[in-house]
Amino acid sequence: MNRTARLLSLLQVLRRYRHPVSGKKLADELDISIRTLYRDIATLQAQGADIEGEPGVGYVLRPGFFIPPLMFSQTEMEAMMLGILWVSTFADRPLAKAAADALSKIKEVLPSNVRNGMGAVPLRVGPPSDKIKNEDLTVLRDAIRRESKIEIFYCAKDGKQSQRIIWPFAIGY
Repeated sequence: MNRTARLLSLLQVLRRYRHPVSGKKLADELDISIRTLYRDIATLQAQGADIEGEPGVGYVLRPGFFIPPLMFSQTEMEAMMLGILWVSTFADRPLAKAAADALSKIKEVLPSNVRNGMGAVPLRVGPPSDKIKNEDLTVLRDAIRRESKIEIFYCAKDGKQSQRIIWPFAIGY
């Protein structure tokens, strides 16, 4: 791995931790020596990265470094969360780790009010199905978000039409 890639990887690893993490743990995760880690942290600090800590105490990257101009709609956020959840559940270990890394990058660029609401709509992952391919579940997601009841009309297996008032709380995919 070249130095630039290693520095970016170090930033990404630091983004995953909210509390100080030891230099040894960081060096082990990046498969570098502790001496190289100390040099890389000093380089990033010199470039403006808000990394706090010191040898023997641990390091933490303060929020706000490398924030690009980016905003997601609520529906885009739900789609990303569902995709990341699916990959985390069904993919192999490297892809699941990549999903976690992507999630930490996404969280870094969101305002705190949006970031705090990321888990507000409980989306679930299950086996894939072609049956919902053309369905639009926006009304259900909105009802869950608003914590409100909705009236649904449906056709039972025997062909009998029916209606119900429901209080949706989750969507299973």
